[in-house]
Amino acid sequence: MDGRPVLVCTENEDATADLVIAELNRRRVPVLRFDPGRDFPARVVLVARSEAGGWGGQLSVGQHKADLSAVRALYHRRPSPYPTGSSEQAARFAAQENRRGLGGVLGALPRCLYLSHPQAIAQAEYKPAQLDAATRAGLMAPATLITNGPLEAQAFCAEQRAIYKPLHAAAYEIEGEPAGIWAAPVEAGEIDGAVSHSAHLFQAQVPKVADVRAVVVGEQVFSARITAPPGVVDWRSAYRSLTYEPVICPDETRGALVRFLAAFGLNFGAFDFAVTADDAWWFLECNPNGQWAWLEDAAGLPITHAIADLLENGASRHE
Repeated sequence: MDGRPVLVCTENEDATADLVIAELNRRRVPVLRFDPGRDFPARVVLVARSEAGGWGGQLSVGQHKADLSAVRALYHRRPSPYPTGSSEQAARFAAQENRRGLGGVLGALPRCLYLSHPQAIAQAEYKPAQLDAATRAGLMAPATLITNGPLEAQAFCAEQRAIYKPLHAAAYEIEGEPAGIWAAPVEAGEIDGAVSHSAHLFQAQVPKVADVRAVVVGEQVFSARITAPPGVVDWRSAYRSLTYEPVICPDETRGALVRFLAAFGLNFGAFDFAVTADDAWWFLECNPNGQWAWLEDAAGLPITHAIADLLENGASRHE
């Protein structure tokens, strides 16, 4: 049996990672799970040495240990950020040292497959870079304006039906309650000087009849058609009213998705498309570390097996 471990870096409660870990356990693949931002240095001990063949040494989580030179894969799921909010200088210094020390070693492991590399994920989270990479890969993308100029925004929205959506899906609260900022239609008359306070993304509204979430693992593509009630622009705002069905990704789109991931050095991506009546797929965005567990169950897509294959073997072998 191959004793090389898979490292899983994620927060304490992560049902998506749990599915993959359970599958790796079933295959008797050693797994070491921890949350770098919360567990280091309290529960995790790092002893890393620079050697001729790359970083060696040990990573210990409680009584469990991993040989850094023998890590087969690292699954970078949803780890907590390294804390930097303390007002104490010593605490801020330690937090940055932890991120660059532990995080730096985890990002430089020899012969390790990353799903995906933390730096690649961070780079791919920028929507301007995504849209550029998508068109270069051969995907269709709606006309887009990013601006803090109210007049320019008004002109763009007067030219066509348009939507506004945030550039980053950050946590947001309204009156103390968690709230999502969904993509929504916007008209020129609604735009005022508040646009000048930050960058805003406006996009031509695609006349869609459905959406598609395409989850790419390595070079395998798993796609589900998502149908929302009439009038819903952002399907995420109507989870309880959605229907799902598996669909085949067109060959040209499949190739473009693989090229997109290659451009960023990613091994995973959750892509969102708007689908028109003539079955044209319009690229909206890619979440380089997006959720998929609910979709696997709803549409019958074997994503857990594909991810486990990639982490275990360095290639996705599920048919």
